[in-house]
Amino acid sequence: MAKLKLTAKALRKIGFPDGPLISQVLLLVQKHYKFKPKDAVLELLQQFLADPGAYREDPVLGSLVAKMGAEEERKPVLADPSANRQGIQFSVFGRDYIDEAAFHQMYQAARLPISVAGAIMPDGHFGYGLPIGGVLATEGAVIPNGVGMDIGCRMCLSVYDLHPQDLAGKSAFFLKTLDRETLFGGSASFQKSPDHEVMDHPLFFEMPQLRRLHAEAWKQLGSSGSGNHFVEFGVVEIAEKDALLGLEPGRYIGLLSHSGSRSLGAKIAAHYIDVAIRKRRLEQEFKHLAWLYLEEEEGAAYWAAMNLAGDYASACHEVIHAKIARALGVKPLRVVENHHNFAWKETWEGREVIVHRKGATPAGPGVMGIIPGSMTAPGFIVKGKGNPASVNSASHGAGRQMSRTVARNTITDKMFRDALESSGVLLIGGDKDESPFAYKDIETVMQNQTELVDVLGKFLPRIVRMDGGRGDGRR
Repeated sequence: MAKLKLTAKALRKIGFPDGPLISQVLLLVQKHYKFKPKDAVLELLQQFLADPGAYREDPVLGSLVAKMGAEEERKPVLADPSANRQGIQFSVFGRDYIDEAAFHQMYQAARLPISVAGAIMPDGHFGYGLPIGGVLATEGAVIPNGVGMDIGCRMCLSVYDLHPQDLAGKSAFFLKTLDRETLFGGSASFQKSPDHEVMDHPLFFEMPQLRRLHAEAWKQLGSSGSGNHFVEFGVVEIAEKDALLGLEPGRYIGLLSHSGSRSLGAKIAAHYIDVAIRKRRLEQEFKHLAWLYLEEEEGAAYWAAMNLAGDYASACHEVIHAKIARALGVKPLRVVENHHNFAWKETWEGREVIVHRKGATPAGPGVMGIIPGSMTAPGFIVKGKGNPASVNSASHGAGRQMSRTVARNTITDKMFRDALESSGVLLIGGDKDESPFAYKDIETVMQNQTELVDVLGKFLPRIVRMDGGRGDGRR
C-alpha cells in the first residue's frame, strides 16, 4: 500500500493557518495515518477544524487542540495598536454549562478592534476561531473563521398531514425512503446532478475560484455531510395554534434535515481564512480571528461567495425535501428553516454591523427556527423574541458535552442500543460519537434561553439517517 503524501499547501487549502501548527499536523499524519487514503485524512482534518473541541481527548488529534489556543493564557495584546485592549462586554446564557475553553475564545474575540457586541449561547463549547455557540457583531468587517468551515449549515423541517402512527406501522417504507433518497459522506456525490437554479448563479462563472468548484458542487447538490449531519422522520407536536406557524394543534409527521454547503463551503472558507491571515498579520494566538474589511476587494469577494454558499446549502435541503415529498406523495403543510455558521448585515444600536453566528441562529422578533436535541431527544420549533442581550440570537442545538473520543471509549454498544430502543428510534448509520450521551440535555439548554425564544412545538425523532456503518443491531 502506498504511503500518504500530504503537503502544507494541502493543509492550508482546507483551512489550517500558516505557522507551527501545520508542521505538527504533518508529523502526526505521517506517524499515525500514513497508510490511510488522502481524501479520508483530509475529510477527518476538516471535521476537526469544524469542531476541535470534539477531539479534545482523541489520542492523535487531541494534542492539536491545546496548540490552537484552548489552553493558552488570556493575553489581551494584539499586533494592531488600535486593538480594544479592555474588550467589549458579552452576554452569557447557561454559564454553568459552558466550558472555560469556549469562554477563552470569546474573551479573545471581544478584544478585536472591530468588535461591537457579543454573546455566547447555552450550547456553547470550544470551536475554532469563535466558539460553537458564539455570536460576535463587528463593524465593517467579516471574520471567515467566525463563520466557519461549513458555511450556511442549517436545519429544515417539513411538516406533513400524515398520521404519526405510520412511522411505526409502516416503518419499513420510511426506512427505505430515507435510505434511497439521501446520500451521506464528506466526499459523497451523485452520478447524475439534480437541477436547481442555484447552479446557474452568475458568481459561479464570474469568480475563478467558484468556476473551478462548480462541477463538484453540482454533483454534491442534495447530499449531506458526515459528523452530526442527519435527515430524520419524527413526530411533530403542536399544543396550540400560533398565527406565524399556522399549524392547528395536533400531531403530524415531520422530516428534519441538518447539513450545510458541503465541499463548496469548506473550500471557500479555507481560501479566505488564509487570505485574511496573510492580510491582517496578527499575532499567532489571534490568527484564527483574522478579518477582512468589506470595503476591501477580498472582503467583498468573500461576502459574495459566503452568501452563494448559504444559498447552495439551502438548495441542498430543498432537493432533499422535494425528493422525499415525492416519495411520500404529499406536499408539506409548513416548512421551517434556519441557519447558523453565517454572517448577517443587521442594525445594532442604530448602526450597521456584521453579526457572526457560529453554531448560533437568528432569533430576532418573530424569526422562526428549529433547535434540535440529539437522535433520541426532542427538537423545538421556536419563534425569536429579539433580545438585544443575545444580539437577537439563540442556540443552534444542544451542544456537545463529550468529545468524540470519549464518547467512543465510554459508551458501550449496549448503552447505545438501549438508548435507541427506549426512545423508540430506528437508526440508519450513525455511531457512538453521535449518540445522545455525547450531547448536553436539550431541556436544560432550552430552560437557559427562555428570554430568547418562545417554543411553538416539538419534534420527536423516530427514524434517523446519518453517515456511517450499520452494525451493532442498528440498521
